Amino acid sequence: MGKLLFAVVVAIASLALVESLICNKCSVSVFGFCLNAANMTCGVNETVCYTGKATFPAITGFAGFSIQGCSLNDVTCNQTTSSSLLGVSYTTALSCCGSDRCNTVTITSAAPAKMSAAITGVVLASFLGSML
Repeated sequence: MGKLLFAVVVAIASLALVESLICNKCSVSVFGFCLNAANMTCGVNETVCYTGKATFPAITGFAGFSIQGCSLNDVTCNQTTSSSLLGVSYTTALSCCGSDRCNTVTITSAAPAKMSAAITGVVLASFLGSML
């Protein structure tokens, strides 16, 4: 009888794990690169993966900041809001999806080029500084 009960518990636990949504998790992403990327298994009531993005229209060429994770429902999904903080206008957009790891951050073509230029400049400055 104990083995049967154990088998039922294992079967139910397996089904619960199979049903769980897995989302990309990121507390902060800059230039399309997550600083602490991970996968997260969503809770029982979390039904969608989300990507939130804050952009600053006045700062051209800056892709903004992104966050990712699981959300309880899709009530606030696919909405964009505008606001300002200390006189700087910004826009926040929240997009959602319902399949495993579907919430990826899209990197614009300008951001990697600027990031490459910045890294090249730092390496070059470091190299020239060591020669002096």
